Amino acid sequence: MARSRTPKFDASEVITNEIIRIIERGVLPWRKPWTAGSSSRPLRVGGEPYQGVNNFLLTMRTVMAGHSSPFWMTLPQANALDAKVRKGEKSSVVVYYGQSRKDADGEDDRSDSDDRSEEACIFRFQKSYRVFNACQIEGLPESFFPDPEPAPEHPPSEPIPHMQAFFDAIDITTVFTGTEA
Repeated sequence: MARSRTPKFDASEVITNEIIRIIERGVLPWRKPWTAGSSSRPLRVGGEPYQGVNNFLLTMRTVMAGHSSPFWMTLPQANALDAKVRKGEKSSVVVYYGQSRKDADGEDDRSDSDDRSEEACIFRFQKSYRVFNACQIEGLPESFFPDPEPAPEHPPSEPIPHMQAFFDAIDITTVFTGTEA
């Protein structure tokens, strides 16, 4: 059987190259306001927040694309809701890291129980999948387009005496204002 000449998809490389292109453009989307897409965090279709690098990546993509919804879902998830991704929309890559254990007798076990043989091998893996923001999908219920969270109130801060003494000693100006994270 002939081997495929198509290079294997490498999610880490795709994500790294995307971040490098953004940095080279001079746009730093991680310098953001307190919320992005009417939420402080990107959410899965069920409302659970993304974590780790996916939180960072999807927040950055929400800000760059100007999406107003915090919800992201796969094509099958959108189809299950009788909704359709608009033609021409581009997906975003997210990753899942996990581990699997293979016992000495060859059985696979994806649980985290510790009562297995000490001769078991643990395999770590990365899977990637593609998601779309709710703003890229037609026919979703209104619940996927929540009203934006109000901007948090941040009362004026009083300087911390020993820190202010430090800043005064090195002759630096400190400012206690701002509307960005």
